[in-house]
Amino acid sequence: MNHPEGLHRLPLPGGEHLSIEASSRRLRLLRGSQSLAQVAVGEEGGLPLFQLQEVAAGEAQAAIQAFCYWHFARSPEHQRLAWRLDVTADSALRSGLLIPADAGLLHAERGLFWQLPDPWLRGAPGIGYPQQMVMNANGRRHPLRAPKASGEVYRRFDARLGSWISLRTLDIDLDLERFNRWQNSPRVLAFWQEGGSLEQHREYLQKLADDPHTLTLIGCFDDEPFAYFEAYWAKEDRIAPFYTVDDYDRGIHMLVGEEKHRGPHKVASWLSALAHYLFLDDNRTRKVVAEPRADNARMIAHMQAQGFYREKEFNFPHKRAALMVLEREWFFDRCELC
Repeated sequence: MNHPEGLHRLPLPGGEHLSIEASSRRLRLLRGSQSLAQVAVGEEGGLPLFQLQEVAAGEAQAAIQAFCYWHFARSPEHQRLAWRLDVTADSALRSGLLIPADAGLLHAERGLFWQLPDPWLRGAPGIGYPQQMVMNANGRRHPLRAPKASGEVYRRFDARLGSWISLRTLDIDLDLERFNRWQNSPRVLAFWQEGGSLEQHREYLQKLADDPHTLTLIGCFDDEPFAYFEAYWAKEDRIAPFYTVDDYDRGIHMLVGEEKHRGPHKVASWLSALAHYLFLDDNRTRKVVAEPRADNARMIAHMQAQGFYREKEFNFPHKRAALMVLEREWFFDRCELC
């Protein structure tokens, strides 16, 4: 596993990369081969202090965001950076990238930085979709949902793993055989109980594709598919009667199909990425919930390590379930993404 504190080159979604050239108390940031900006590095009030210098024309916002990304990825323990600027930072203030602080300084907060959707969110975020309440066929009142995304929806380089973690929507023709193999493996079958033929699984996936409350996703490490996820709107789901559900809560079902991508360090990467994607997709989402089998101690422990808490146990018709809850405030306040 790579160590973020040694990070000098950081890939970006879209094919570019950031790199750092360090000299005496100065850092030069390059995007690709082009110099983006230079900062003087110091300390103020116990915080790392960056002073922007030699910024490329029109690139102040991009330079600030890139330096913040590099530092937060390199130093996951740092929750805040101080900035001193000689340039206008209106757009950075409006976006929440920077906030005013004392003594003419500006702060960048880790918990705010990771709520900015660019460049991790690859599809259109749901927050742009207006709210209109509707009733579904089961008599549940909920917001009309935006049309489902398609293609790649999330991509981020995990500096700890040294790998890309990405999410794309499931393509039935492309992914059917893979899904069938995963569901019929004894390990997955023990918990999902969805084994069957190719045609049965095609019908299963088509039903979900036609269901506006569920989005089926494939998780990839370095573009290699390794997992299947279902992300659903909890208000329209069977879980809704079992807790105080909000209009924009999301729920998840999770399946790691490839044995080589199991293990706590991999779970930490994909589970935090999945939660990050759902919180970015619509910033009205306050909670991400899950309902693993109550006896699935290993998965529950993995989820608790990523900030989920076990609210209670309850009975579904087909299983005794644990209600696991991850709150938006907790996720970003203690954000360890890198």
